[in-house]
Amino acid sequence: MKKAGIIGAGIAGIATAIRLANKGYQVDVFEANAYVGGKLSEIQLGAYRFDAGPSLFTMPHLVEDLFQISRKNIQEYFQYSKLEVICKYFYEDGTIVEAHSDKRKFAEEIEQKLGESKEKILNYLQKSAKKYEITESLFLKRSLHKLETWLNKEAFRGYLNIHTLEVFKTMNQANQEAFKNPKLIQLFNRFATYNGSDPYQTPATLTIIPHLEHNIGAFFPKGGMYAITKGLARLAEDLGVKFHLNSKVQEIITEKNKVKGLKIDDSVFNFDLIISNMDMVATYKYLLPYAHHPQKLLSQPKSSSALIFYWGIKKEFPELKVHNIFFSENYKEEFKHIFQDKTIYQDPTVYVNIGSKGEPQDAPKSSETWFVMINTPNNEGQNWDELIKEARKSILEKLSRLLKTDIESLIEVEGILDPRTIESKTSSSQGALYGNSSNNRYAAFLRHANFSKEFDNLYFVGGSVHPGGGIPLCLSSAAITANLIQ
Repeated sequence: MKKAGIIGAGIAGIATAIRLANKGYQVDVFEANAYVGGKLSEIQLGAYRFDAGPSLFTMPHLVEDLFQISRKNIQEYFQYSKLEVICKYFYEDGTIVEAHSDKRKFAEEIEQKLGESKEKILNYLQKSAKKYEITESLFLKRSLHKLETWLNKEAFRGYLNIHTLEVFKTMNQANQEAFKNPKLIQLFNRFATYNGSDPYQTPATLTIIPHLEHNIGAFFPKGGMYAITKGLARLAEDLGVKFHLNSKVQEIITEKNKVKGLKIDDSVFNFDLIISNMDMVATYKYLLPYAHHPQKLLSQPKSSSALIFYWGIKKEFPELKVHNIFFSENYKEEFKHIFQDKTIYQDPTVYVNIGSKGEPQDAPKSSETWFVMINTPNNEGQNWDELIKEARKSILEKLSRLLKTDIESLIEVEGILDPRTIESKTSSSQGALYGNSSNNRYAAFLRHANFSKEFDNLYFVGGSVHPGGGIPLCLSSAAITANLIQ
């Protein structure tokens, strides 16, 4: 039986382990932390349980696929339900919009609250679905670094529809052409943040993202987001995968054009192939010191990061949903601060995820778990202690003003995750959440391949390589990589 060694037990590493176990490999996964999941983990603060990282669950079929190929009943490992309201949006002038999962109901809400016709909304979502259909087979299911990807019928179909993808417009330009109301443009510009981008720079191709939420849906896992990690890790173990926690890889052992094994605690473990789920930059910097480093890829600008407060709130807010957005009054200035000035805007857009809305046992009675996040620049040595202090004040003022409640007086416990700790806990270069930035039309081609061009049996998965970051793309990355392995 061939042996595969995987570096990192992030969601992509676990999914790759499942796929290789189904191919007959003996799989060992080495994780530096004391837990699996990477960013998709959990924290406990007093009586409050929080999902630590990604808080939105879309495209559940990518998780289901792992159980199907394993011939296991997903219901025995993992369950989820569809949210009736995807997100609730709050604007400074008092306007409130509920994004219903029923897209017609959502379109009617927009027409009533923002004055844009429901036909415009439905046409926009149909166009988003068309873009996704064109790009899915080419960008999300295959390696962009193999010739055969560009010589199949899906690729030629994409060439014929290149105009539909609007690659020469920015997301903001496309949304301004689609709508007149600035609030609605801001709502759809928000989807750039799903891969750490700036809507005023990133190509309009990324207007495919609303399709995932509004045409397919947003979902809530029973047990919270960490249930995804736990369900997949248990599936992997049932297939014979072995997880080695607190096992930091020191080096990938190479010999000519092959990788031979992994050095851990000064011992060497031999493998027939190795897959790194570690950030691509960190993999080369720390584990492959003697290999050729693809400097052009390694030096690409990184995506945005985040500042997250985990607040145990000793009150229930029935007017809030699982996902809530409190918009900045000047979105363009906010992104300028993040991507050009490398700092935090005084009036940031605030995302509040309340996991206890779906899992009441995560908080004490009459209390809630608030995952409060703002987008930030990645770590370039800023004075984060001062930035965090100022941002916390701005966030509390904004939430208190819009909810007409003194939020700070309700905080019973508090935890903080910032770009520095994201970097140290997950080895993400500069604390960037999504690897390289997608703020140019060539971004898809400036991600590292899912395989090494120098070593025949070395592969890569996860958010820092093709096709990108976020749960769906990491799961797609695992499928692409596993399909490359014979």
